[in-house]
Amino acid sequence: MNKTINMVLVMIRTAVIFVVLLIIMRLMGKRQIGEMQPFELVITLLIAELACIPMADASIPLLYGIVSVITIYILHEIMTLLDLKVKPWKSFISGKPSVVINKNGIDDYQLKRNNLDVSDLIESLRSAGYFSLDCVDYALYEANGTFSALPKQDYETMQNSLPLVIIDNGKFDEKNLELTGLSQSFFEGILKKQKVQNVKRVLVLTADGNGKLYLQAKGKKFETLQVTYPAHKVW
Repeated sequence: MNKTINMVLVMIRTAVIFVVLLIIMRLMGKRQIGEMQPFELVITLLIAELACIPMADASIPLLYGIVSVITIYILHEIMTLLDLKVKPWKSFISGKPSVVINKNGIDDYQLKRNNLDVSDLIESLRSAGYFSLDCVDYALYEANGTFSALPKQDYETMQNSLPLVIIDNGKFDEKNLELTGLSQSFFEGILKKQKVQNVKRVLVLTADGNGKLYLQAKGKKFETLQVTYPAHKVW
């Protein structure tokens, strides 16, 4: 009998918390269910954690959980107001967009600031429908982590073969080398012709099946090259 009563109480407490959370999340606005700023993500996680405590432990008064959730909501409203009204606070709390590709190529400094590398950037580009690094003029990560890119005019004609990353941050990608069927020495020869004496100085080198290379040395502007592979190899 006691177990049944306890179970019913837990169900009622859960239903009450559910209704309170539903109301609070609705009051927080649509952005809470879409793209969130960092502080909004923290608040959402806190609300979820606080809501679990009175649901799981019947010895804790239900009011405590409700008061905690409402307090978090009030803090959210204060933070949102500051975020809208005080620009320095907005930059400090929410961060700023980071332009990771510009007219000179990849901005390695901005990547590092966001704990990203070239592979992460290329993955984001592919997800956005851009497969060649040279087919976009600008690319950036918004403060909430979403990725945006401004493509070049007629960019579709610039990506008719899948580029593979041959060198990533000074290191050859052995797996991709094997996929191309080309030797490391072939690409080292190209680097020497471009006056890049050390592979460690290369931020990124990609090669597509038609012989187009994208080369960017660290601290330098990118360049695209058209080469002929040994035995006229394509993929």
